[in-house]
Amino acid sequence: MPRAKSTNLPTAGTKKPRGKGSGKKDPWATPAMQQFVKIKKKHPDCVLFFRMGDFYELFGEDATKVAPDLDLRLMHRGNDIPAAGVPYHQRDKYLRLAIAAGHRVAVVDQLEDPKDAKGVVERGVTQVVSAGTLIDDGLLESEAANWLAAVCYDDDAYAGLVLAEASTGAVLVLDGSAERIGDELARRGVRELLHAEDAAGATPERIARLVDTSVVGTTGRAGWHFRASEALEAIREHYRVAGVEGFGLDEDAPSTRALGAILRYVAETQAVGSEATSATSGSEFQSQRATLEHLRPPRRVEEGALCRVDHASLRSLEVEETIRGAGVEGSLLGVFLKSPVGTRCVVRTPMGKRLLRDWLTAPLADAGAIRGRQDAVGALHDDAALAEAVRGGLDEVADVARIAGRVALGRTTPRDLVSLGRSLMSGPGLVEAISQSGSLAGLHHELAGLVKRLEPLGGRIVASCVEDPPGRVSDGGLIADGVDAELDEARSLQTDAGSWLAEYQTRLIATHDLPSLKVGFNRVFGYYIELPVAQASRAPAEFSRKQTLKNAERFITPELKTFEDKVQSAEARAQERERVLFDGLCEDCRGQIGAITRYAELIAELDALAGLATKARERGWVRPEITDTTELTIHGGRHPVLDELLGHEFVPNDTELATPEHPQPVALITGPNMAGKSTYIRQTALLALLASTGSFIPADRATIGVCDRIFTRVGADDAIHRGQSTFMVEMTQAATILNNCTPRSLVVLDEIGRGTSTLDGLSLAWAITEHLALLSEDAAGPRTLFATHYHELTELEQRLAGRVRNLHVAVNEWADQSGRTEVVFLHRIKPGRADRSYGVHVAQLAGLPASVVARAGEVLETLSVQQAGRVETGSVRAPAPTSQEPQMGLFTEFVSHPAVERLREVKIDGLTPLQAFDLLRELADSTKD
Repeated sequence: MPRAKSTNLPTAGTKKPRGKGSGKKDPWATPAMQQFVKIKKKHPDCVLFFRMGDFYELFGEDATKVAPDLDLRLMHRGNDIPAAGVPYHQRDKYLRLAIAAGHRVAVVDQLEDPKDAKGVVERGVTQVVSAGTLIDDGLLESEAANWLAAVCYDDDAYAGLVLAEASTGAVLVLDGSAERIGDELARRGVRELLHAEDAAGATPERIARLVDTSVVGTTGRAGWHFRASEALEAIREHYRVAGVEGFGLDEDAPSTRALGAILRYVAETQAVGSEATSATSGSEFQSQRATLEHLRPPRRVEEGALCRVDHASLRSLEVEETIRGAGVEGSLLGVFLKSPVGTRCVVRTPMGKRLLRDWLTAPLADAGAIRGRQDAVGALHDDAALAEAVRGGLDEVADVARIAGRVALGRTTPRDLVSLGRSLMSGPGLVEAISQSGSLAGLHHELAGLVKRLEPLGGRIVASCVEDPPGRVSDGGLIADGVDAELDEARSLQTDAGSWLAEYQTRLIATHDLPSLKVGFNRVFGYYIELPVAQASRAPAEFSRKQTLKNAERFITPELKTFEDKVQSAEARAQERERVLFDGLCEDCRGQIGAITRYAELIAELDALAGLATKARERGWVRPEITDTTELTIHGGRHPVLDELLGHEFVPNDTELATPEHPQPVALITGPNMAGKSTYIRQTALLALLASTGSFIPADRATIGVCDRIFTRVGADDAIHRGQSTFMVEMTQAATILNNCTPRSLVVLDEIGRGTSTLDGLSLAWAITEHLALLSEDAAGPRTLFATHYHELTELEQRLAGRVRNLHVAVNEWADQSGRTEVVFLHRIKPGRADRSYGVHVAQLAGLPASVVARAGEVLETLSVQQAGRVETGSVRAPAPTSQEPQMGLFTEFVSHPAVERLREVKIDGLTPLQAFDLLRELADSTKD
């Protein structure tokens, strides 16, 4: 692909130097290029998509920088200016590519019809597109929110974070530590983070650490955007309030300053209040005014309201996407969003899918709130007819939340409008469906009030518009026939011109006795009356000569000229009238924007609840009992993803931690590789997470105490980009767990300590297990599942009686006819400890050469030891040796032996060489006995 040498843009009014005597005109001096330069100076950090006719053009450095990312051929304008262009109807496709490549794009549209322009066409920025401020449907992922965030630091340990979803209007506020804010950025998949680029608190190093675990891009803003006075001005102007106390904010809090900064940024990127959005002709969005009415008052995210699941845990548990495939299929979310071929997804609307994603990544931490959601799911689970009626009503509901955002921002399309109308008209059926459910009474009451308010608007839209609307208003055909007399007249002139002309021709022939007269149309000369040369002399006085042909004369009359003018302007008048009617409907919607956005929230909630209920009914899930204790009991638990894939082939298992029968909060799981230890511990974490969302779970029965946090340390990972090895990452995650877990937490550990030497790893695993088991003298938690191959750790069951319990994965082992050991993994978790890991057998199954497997078996026999002593820690001493002479264990003292005792009594300095030789021979003889 050709690349041009980088070309700096000249400032407006300057001319690019040319060679002596070149005689060329400066290509930057044309009116259009001067207009480009002027706009570029106002948006120096953006690439300009500059509309010229049927293309969006890129010029100068914009073209050289972006063309390779967009796979565009680089050309030159006037042989000097690098240029590239994309068809206007493919704008969204190329905007997606530009944003994905890390560019910010300012969209420059034509604000007037080129036919009406006097001189250069007026142009202006109608939208600044950045990763966190996407609005248009073609640029967004329907099943995931597109969060923009702003962070403001108070001191080293405390900051405020504001999250805004520009396409739906959701605004969230939280204050907390850098660790909490980093988790929130990663959990929500924030696309763009605003920060003060010249503020003392927001140092580059601090911002880099904050976004280290996510793919969020950062945008620096001038420090004054984060000043308290400027922030308060922006908040008061947008929300039309006197102060921020009503939002639960303090005037000088970092979250308040971040809120003001984010409101200013969204207003700038959406060109709210700019000259471009107030234009009245030419632009596709010519008369829709842009506002931020859809941005709702900020909602505070309280620290204890949700169960925190950090980014590492979400990734390890594959809640949103799989680790290897990085897709939703195969993840916990995929159980609800991906259905078998030929079936419908249990969650029907994009809004419901986004809400369910939010529920799964941030479960509830309040028992009452969980039970309330369980009641709603249970009502839809127990009444299949009710659930089916709800799902049927949701089939006609579009993405109302994002449509409302585009309505507010003046970017509504005809298809948006019609989809909104149909969605509002689905409300009465949904209200009727849930009217008899007591568990859904609160939702029904509020939804019914909104439907009563919005149904007339939906009816007006549906009655005014055709069922299959065009993509743009300028394409025509949006408003149905019979809705507006003026529009009908304009359309009739376009469609019935032939009938009028035939009637006019008949009338002229009869009136003037000109049997050969014809009325016709020519694209060059327009409408005409044609007479043969023989009859041309008899033309009436009102016939004006228009054109002379070889065998005929053509004329025009005042009446025909009037008709011609009306027909020629009919299309323009029809388009203009449709736009007026369309804008009127959009304005009606804008007047109800608050009600529409709340309607979208309730529909999303109903959809997510119905999806949870439908999945539970389809798969035979049960309602877990939620308690305020730390108990974790699951009988017949199944992994929700594998249960979906394997069905009855999946082996269920029980989990009992901190129960009356098994009070131990820590379970050590040993057993072979490939036997299912990791599956079992992840399964338990996923079932606890599902239960915390208010969902039913795949199990026979369960009692689950509320979790404040869910931690996992699973798998091997590194962070080479920041100089951290696999073991360093493992220890960092372990440190996070140990420093933040509480007795109400759930901790899942898989193979801690395997990334270093055996002694180091075993020692760390031992100490970590002790710490978790002894975290609280008064409480049983945190509930911990630790899968390990360090069989020495199983000694902790006796040493920490009542705190640690051993479990193992059952194995069936036998010898075949040749004497070779055969192993079958039963995937069943049982009490007790395993004595082997069967690693060589797994290697054989993996296909290692037979010679390597055989040699590994020989080496294993050589290295195998019998551990008779017990692991000691602290003041706990190893037991006395047995009568047999064992080989010393890894953590045992020296075993007592007469030869050892004799050596301790020897005075080495007093021995002659001959005496030393005799002593060694005597000791050697004694060991043979």
